Amino acid sequence: MDGFISRKRPRLLNPNEEPKHESPDPREDTTDTKLAILLSLFPAIKQDELLDILVSCEGSVENVADLLSVKDFTAGTTVSKKRAVASSFGVQTSLSSHVFTTAEDGSMKPMHENARKRILPPPKKGKTLHLYSPEDITTYTPCTIIHNFLPAKEADTLLLELLDESKHFSRYDFQLFNRTVQSPHTHAVYVSTPEEHRQQTSEYTYGGTYRSNVRQATPQLRAVSSQVQRIINNEINKRIRDVYPDGKKLQYQSPKEWRPNAAFVNCYDGPSESVGYHSDELTYLGPHPVIGSLSLGVAREFRVRQIVPQEDDETAEDDHKADKTGPVTNFARNQTTSAARVDAQGQISIHLPHNSLLIMHAEMQEEWKHSIAPARTISPHPISGNRRINITYRWYRDTLHPRYTPRCKCGEHTILRCAQRKHETRGRYMWMCYAGFAPGKEGCSFFQWAEFDDDGDPMWGKKVIRDEAPTLTNFSASQ
Repeated sequence: MDGFISRKRPRLLNPNEEPKHESPDPREDTTDTKLAILLSLFPAIKQDELLDILVSCEGSVENVADLLSVKDFTAGTTVSKKRAVASSFGVQTSLSSHVFTTAEDGSMKPMHENARKRILPPPKKGKTLHLYSPEDITTYTPCTIIHNFLPAKEADTLLLELLDESKHFSRYDFQLFNRTVQSPHTHAVYVSTPEEHRQQTSEYTYGGTYRSNVRQATPQLRAVSSQVQRIINNEINKRIRDVYPDGKKLQYQSPKEWRPNAAFVNCYDGPSESVGYHSDELTYLGPHPVIGSLSLGVAREFRVRQIVPQEDDETAEDDHKADKTGPVTNFARNQTTSAARVDAQGQISIHLPHNSLLIMHAEMQEEWKHSIAPARTISPHPISGNRRINITYRWYRDTLHPRYTPRCKCGEHTILRCAQRKHETRGRYMWMCYAGFAPGKEGCSFFQWAEFDDDGDPMWGKKVIRDEAPTLTNFSASQ
């Protein structure tokens, strides 16, 4: 993000200047030279648009040529490739408007007219693709972003309310290598009623422990929840219609209306506070959950990377059985290979400005990992300074109340995970012991495959659990 915040926008090429197609050393190519090369290769595309694509490709002419490697739209010639290297990036218009697909009548159509045809390859090894426009984010990730989600005054009011609340936030503890460490940001969980407060502190667990920092939803948090619910349900229906095969929901995805009944509020105080790559726990959300994430205050980078199945036993997670050494050792092994996987697969960075709602759709938690990256510098927000407040609205499903979830051999609640690495088990769900992450506890090797019907409700034997569990109150319905 440093380049986006601090670097000046490159000077546009003077149209009267004669283009220079070669540079003695590609590493010394200027932006003007690169633009001249691209203008000669793509005369049908405006200079400003080529500049936006160039900065989104980190200054690489070769990557731009790969991106636009279709027939030239005016001359019918094949795009050639020139090699150049640079490292700046900046504000970006939609990449999709410059990527073309072939329509049924043989004509070329902009890609954004058919988001299901994904032409762009994933980011190359060790590279980060920076996305800013809602069209690109919807096309190349399982996310939707809505900028300026709330009226400006309402967003500022909510930010001020939660900044005041953040004085009561705390860091959660977890165990790693037989020592207790703390989360790199503070948080609190918000619910609607005293009964839900009791449930969250004595029945529901997270990371192998009961939550201690549970608070009652604030007035503004309740008011915003109804808007979040309405917009997210609209976007879910739109994605099912426009992106999913045959216009049908995913298997195990709930057909019911999405109803937020819990909110996790995080505070990132300064550029170094972050959260590493992870998938959110599915234990009470169920398979293919949808999560809404509202960002307030200082802008930060939200990074995502797709989980690629691996057959290498030395680097792949052993998803289909619990390691005899316990979950802490598993976690440590996974952390040591995480950086290598990012380097091998590349990653996508989504810019999250103040008052933006990011929707993580149903395939996100099973097929992708996400993080908030540390930043070397950030641009302070006029209200929050260096702080970012993030609200993740979640729907705890009634059929996954803790009374139904299995207990492991050590008597603790198990967590629900999805197998992600092994081809033969990818997409299956499992109950596992997670006690080894809780300070002062030791985990066991408990493992049990989880079975769900097509709507994501759990099946114990032949019985489908549906409506017997206590119901958490919908935020917006409890106003």
